[in-house]
Amino acid sequence: MIKFAHTIVLVKDIEVSKRFYRDLLGQEIEKDCGAFVLFKSLFALHEAKPLCRTIYGTNEFDAAAGTEQGSRNLLIYFETKDPDACCQRLAEAGVEIIHGVKKQEWGQRVFRFYDPDRHMVEIGEAMDLRFD
Repeated sequence: MIKFAHTIVLVKDIEVSKRFYRDLLGQEIEKDCGAFVLFKSLFALHEAKPLCRTIYGTNEFDAAAGTEQGSRNLLIYFETKDPDACCQRLAEAGVEIIHGVKKQEWGQRVFRFYDPDRHMVEIGEAMDLRFD
């Protein structure tokens, strides 16, 4: 059996992204290895250039992976008890909001925005996702 460990998001500037997720989204750092940061929520960041050197033999993420970093192919999801207050706080901090809080067809209230690498991030109210 293969056990899921965590999701790793490639970022251009590890310090900028670390501050974004730690300071604006309140994620607690479990381990900081410089180019790799693991948060207690099992979400992780890896600076793209050193990882691309390892994987592709190049420093350029875009050329090596054949796609633009943060090109709408990833949605990072978090939950909060108060999406309205969270959305307002991030907007006031200058974060680019894709859309304000909206009720989804499944009943959950969410908003979406871009992180420093233009990865889409969603924050929604917690929902019971059990399927009986």
